Order: sequence, then structure tokens, then C-alpha cells
Amino acid sequence: MFFEINPYHIDTRLIKETAVALSKGKLAIIPTDSVYAVVCDLHHKKALKALSKFKGEKLHQMNLSIICKDISEISEYTKQISRSNFKILKHNLPGPFTFILKAGQIVPKMFDSNKKEIGVRITDNPIVQDIVNELGNPIACSSLHNEDEPILDYYVDPYAIFEKFENDISIIIDGGQGQIEPSTVIDCLEEKPYTIRQGAGKLKL
Repeated sequence: MFFEINPYHIDTRLIKETAVALSKGKLAIIPTDSVYAVVCDLHHKKALKALSKFKGEKLHQMNLSIICKDISEISEYTKQISRSNFKILKHNLPGPFTFILKAGQIVPKMFDSNKKEIGVRITDNPIVQDIVNELGNPIACSSLHNEDEPILDYYVDPYAIFEKFENDISIIIDGGQGQIEPSTVIDCLEEKPYTIRQGAGKLKL
């Protein structure tokens, strides 16, 4: 299915349909405040495995990030966030960032691994915010493109994305032209954060 959703005038019916599909284990390609991403319900194990298969990786080896509705929800999936890191998250989210934090106990079970860290996001895209709110829990996400390849038309143009992936993905959302810069990745595992990858976001300390 191909949904056209205006981020400034959102069709709630399409948001609900997307959330229902995700809750049933389907994959979706959605816009974010950086690049287009492929996502699934974080709490659906078969969906996580389907996402890893789509990306050509094993689930326990993937560096998936999760998109949450707010910082309070992030804390459910991480170890206690230090005061300094909480301040940085508060100053920069929602926004085009992925923050690497120490994973909470629930995370390794989800990914069939001994994962000790997790990338977390709160996107500034209203379509994504509405999907996460309607679903009722975070979504797992991965950039549609692989990090070692250039961002071509079929990663930024919704119609080109649909032509390339319509047989692999249940729902593809056209939320406008995609960005060419991925999210900025910030390592917050230690007291002093540092930038792993500079992307669309400019960090405010």
C-alpha cells in the first residue's frame, strides 16, 4: 500500500491503518526528520526478524535504533540516564539525532543478543510522532539505505521508493521528498558525549 500523508494536515485514518499493520508484524517505509527509514513494531519479534532479513543482516548483529514518543519512554529501554545526558537529550530532542545509550535489561531479549547499548530517537516528523503514539510503543528503525552506499533517488523520492520496494514492504508512506543527510549519531555511553557521525542535526550542549 502507498499512502500519501501531508505532514501539515495528517489523515488520522491512514495513521491508524499504518499502526494496525505494524502491530500485526508488517514492515513500513516512512519519512523521518532525516532520511527515509524502514520500521517495525519494536515489540513484535517476527517483525524484527523480518526487518533484519530485509536489511540482509542477522537480528543479533544489527544496529537498529528505536523511535520513542518522549524521553520518559526512552528511559524504559535504557539504564538510568545521567543528569548531564538527560540535559543533552532534552535540549536536542525531538530532532534528527540518534543517541547511543546503555541498554536496559529488556533490550537483549528483544534482539536475541547480549546487546549492551541501544540507539534512541525522538523524531521531529509529525507523521512519525503520530504513528508511535497510535501504536502505543516505540518502533524499531533502520535507514532505508546502507551506510556504505550513496543516497540515490530511490532512497529520497517516495515514488521511486515505492517502485523499488513495493513487493518487499507492506506500507510505504509518501511524506514528501526525503532528506539526503542521515541523523547525527551521538555516543552517550560515557559522561562526556561525542559525535560518531555528523548528520542533519547540530548538537546543542
